[in-house]
Amino acid sequence: MPDTTSLLRFATAGSVDDGKSTLVGRLLHDSKSVLADQLAAVETASRNRGQQAPDLALLTDGLRAEREQGITIDVAYRYFATPRRRFILADTPGHVQYTRNMVTGASTADLAVVLVDARNGVVEQTRRHAAVAALLRVPHVVLAVNKMDLAGYAEPVFARIAREFADYAASLGVPEVTAVPISALAGDNVVTPSAHMDWYGGPTVLEHLETVRVGGEPSAGPARFPVQYVIRPQTAEHPDYRGYAGRLAAGVLRVGEPVTVLPSGRSSTVAGIDALGTAVDVARAPQSVTVTLADDLDISRGDVLVPAGTGPVPSQDITATVCHLHDRPLVPGARVLLKHTTRTVKAIVKEIPSRLALDDLAQYPAPGALAANDIGTVVLRTSEPLPVDPYARFRTTGSFLLIDPADGATLTAGMAGEAFARPAAGDGDGDGDGAAADDEGWDF
Repeated sequence: MPDTTSLLRFATAGSVDDGKSTLVGRLLHDSKSVLADQLAAVETASRNRGQQAPDLALLTDGLRAEREQGITIDVAYRYFATPRRRFILADTPGHVQYTRNMVTGASTADLAVVLVDARNGVVEQTRRHAAVAALLRVPHVVLAVNKMDLAGYAEPVFARIAREFADYAASLGVPEVTAVPISALAGDNVVTPSAHMDWYGGPTVLEHLETVRVGGEPSAGPARFPVQYVIRPQTAEHPDYRGYAGRLAAGVLRVGEPVTVLPSGRSSTVAGIDALGTAVDVARAPQSVTVTLADDLDISRGDVLVPAGTGPVPSQDITATVCHLHDRPLVPGARVLLKHTTRTVKAIVKEIPSRLALDDLAQYPAPGALAANDIGTVVLRTSEPLPVDPYARFRTTGSFLLIDPADGATLTAGMAGEAFARPAAGDGDGDGDGAAADDEGWDF
């Protein structure tokens, strides 16, 4: 049974009108996670729209445009808890033009709930969202076959959809799919078991959310500790103290363990670990701690501490799968800032070799540019070597953002290495060619 303090981050996704917001509202309502004044506001808004029963979708669709159109546009985050677990939920849009919002919501998720309308089955947007979940390496996927009440609660309908989705997910390398037949509107199998589907013997949606095992990555595998801040009090009490504060992105760090500082490659030993002002012997991801080393090294924000012999080879050349988020296209030759963990460096987009079509997973070579919501492969050259891990192994140190240096706008989200869960071809490095020189200091 999971620890009562454990946290599950999950995202909902699916096609338009599949009932994502209604499912989230039902989940919050039936788990008694809605305050009385919130429910009263929803009831009033529903009556004003001529609805007899409360429209639970309004618990998450907070924007005026969302309420008017009856669709989800922005990612809505909700925080709730049951006696068994705490949750951070991201309700993401279903429209194709908001695929980038789904990428944002699922980027930190441990689990994705993909909804399907039982009357329509698996559609193009269902496959697109399954592909995004696979691309982002979301460890667990739940297929919620919704509106079973409109399909006569028929088991063959559910079985056919579950089988089709499972086959497609397997082709993407999705490690686990749990299918649940539900009616979000009526509450069947959302929080309480359905009286209309006695042929189904699996968990409800909430039961699965409460019991699914989480935390496989961050505490598994070698440690990754990006330095966020160097603490040098230089007081009479602590004249020589030099601590490195940050959040452990992966793995376990122990006092006495030999470590390497990347990208410099210098070595030392962990002399001490402070957690909330208390000395500890071990730190586990995702703890925020301060680490002291046995040697005085030149370490600054953006450096990464790794156990000796386990880190990636720092490189200025990065090949990655990216999702373009901005309305302004990404083109070869673009000068950008690349933010990797706590370090931000200059970079040039050297090449865009291909664009991925999520509906059929075909690769279209040399697209020339990536528009908003496009997913493709890019080759980047950075001004400094970066210790970038393959995203398939480390979601935090394998990811990055591309930022417009002119206005600070976030342009693109990147994932180093292979797109889907296939054997990695390397550590995400590019071909090593140098970038063409220019007259503004961006020739790396």
